[in-house]
Amino acid sequence: MRALVLEQNDDAVVTAAIQELTIDDLPQGEVTVSVEYSTLNYKDGLCLSPSGGGLVRSYPHVAGIDFAGVVTHSADARYKVGDRVVLTGWHVGERFWGGFSEVARVKADWLVPLPDQVSTKQAMAIGTAGFTAMLAVIALEQHGLVADNGPVLVTGASGGVGSVATAILAKAGYNVAAVTGRQETAEYLKQLGATQIVARSELDETVKRPLETERWAGCIDAVGGAMLARVLGQMQYGASVAAVGLAGGAGLPASVLPFLLRGVNLLGIDSVLQPVAQRQTAWARLATDLPMDKLEAMVVPAKLADLPELGADILAGKVRGRVVVDVQAE
Repeated sequence: MRALVLEQNDDAVVTAAIQELTIDDLPQGEVTVSVEYSTLNYKDGLCLSPSGGGLVRSYPHVAGIDFAGVVTHSADARYKVGDRVVLTGWHVGERFWGGFSEVARVKADWLVPLPDQVSTKQAMAIGTAGFTAMLAVIALEQHGLVADNGPVLVTGASGGVGSVATAILAKAGYNVAAVTGRQETAEYLKQLGATQIVARSELDETVKRPLETERWAGCIDAVGGAMLARVLGQMQYGASVAAVGLAGGAGLPASVLPFLLRGVNLLGIDSVLQPVAQRQTAWARLATDLPMDKLEAMVVPAKLADLPELGADILAGKVRGRVVVDVQAE
């Protein structure tokens, strides 16, 4: 089997190259999967970088935090040969070998049966980013968001999470305000269903007043930092922000006044260690609530050999939408 293997030299520099492996090289696990598709996430870009991003515990290593494929061997009664499965999270691709390999062997607890309506390729167009977006939408709905409440803000909208969130919200009838720092992505975001394009510069400034005019009925925020602090002061009374990323920094230079005077909720969304039941719920919703024709517009096709360059691109903010890796293609 072929895999994109990461090695670290004596100077702690990480390099990536396609190598031939055998089944004996794979880590232990109850289920073996023929990987059909994987994808590229920001964490994968970190793992592929010369520094390794600080995520990998030991080398050699196979990155790829997501994959979808078909079970070829199972020692667990929940899965049988021929089952289609998807894996996201559980620190796979970071601490454990991941999906940038034609075959993967993993713990059965990490897998989710793929809904019949979703192909393995579509599953990786969704990936961790789309799964996270769905978790965020569910969390906002559980805290009272409905389409009649007003516009929903999506920051980092042209990225993976933001793209899927925009498409899901638009299909559900929400008025989506998409934030982007790249004007050339405006048409792309409108095609996904955004009804309003907000320039990143409008929200880039640090907080001037703890409370501003109430603008947003909800928000899915992939940026964090100063932008999240600014957005908190613009939320409607009782509205919620689902925090899914930190592209703008891990700090939060905010005031507590939006929480105390407007009852604003800040909801943390974790996709890595979500329990299986919540994973199945999210994937079932994705199968029905995500417009698959819009999903296709997000896809950037790739092969294993393309990943080192694409990894650098995603860290530089140059990747739009979702990179879908045909693992079997040469």
